[in-house]
Amino acid sequence: MVGLVRGVFRLSRSLGPTRASDTGARITRTFGPLLPAHRTAMANLRAVYPEKTEEERRAIALGAWDNLGRTAAEYAHLDTLFDFDVERPNEGRVEVQGIEDFVRLRDDGKPGLIFSAHLANWELPAICAHRYGLAATAVFRAPNDPGVARVVMEVRSQTMGGLEAARQGAAFAMQGVLERGGHLGQLIDQHFTRGVVVDFMGRPALTNPILAKFARRFDCPVHGVRVVRLPDHRFKLELTPALDLPRDAGGEIDVTGAMQAMSRVVEGWVREHPEQWLWMHRRWRVPAARPEPLKAT
Repeated sequence: MVGLVRGVFRLSRSLGPTRASDTGARITRTFGPLLPAHRTAMANLRAVYPEKTEEERRAIALGAWDNLGRTAAEYAHLDTLFDFDVERPNEGRVEVQGIEDFVRLRDDGKPGLIFSAHLANWELPAICAHRYGLAATAVFRAPNDPGVARVVMEVRSQTMGGLEAARQGAAFAMQGVLERGGHLGQLIDQHFTRGVVVDFMGRPALTNPILAKFARRFDCPVHGVRVVRLPDHRFKLELTPALDLPRDAGGEIDVTGAMQAMSRVVEGWVREHPEQWLWMHRRWRVPAARPEPLKAT
């Protein structure tokens, strides 16, 4: 499997970023709708967009497969894909909006938290942070296949700063990053079995509360960052200002309320560009409440 994945990466590399992206899109647009994950995507879209026609929902799902194929093919080009230059901000493949917030985040001498989502090429923010001196550790979920995970990790380690796989005990390493004044970045739009319940796209969803817990403990700024895929194989990165998170009666950040606030931002991003989100994920899996046992009288 490792050899196969390396061969695919070499082929993608030989095609160049533009042709590789187009080729990946053609493959997933063709074969994605034949996979069981397509049924998951359509079920999600029917639940979130009941007002849309089936044809409109299929178009969004097909766009999501297109984006997934492009993102996969672009892995082989992560070292060259991000070409933003502060001196020539409008001349490259990537443009960055909110650079002033990035500079403040980098230079304020405080720890910080950054949340994102599986939109467009979601790997680019970590590359941007590393390229421009933000001491950041990206928390990621490794692919299930060990061979794929190994090759992807090799690519990420060449282009990004700190990396921390989501695993048992990872919270201690993440806490250490913040104690040293560093920054943590995490995708928050996937199902997390032991998470807190938030409203996401009008439906209850379980979300990992770790960023909100760290925000409460360190009382540090929390920013959102997203990537938008633009025409002509270009991208836009957008960093939000620090969020004003809800607090409890004691003045401390409310964990569930904070995750709801972050999820609202992500929901706005998804609704703006639904064809660029990962609809194939089983995001909404909140178990039904168990009935209370009858009490003897």
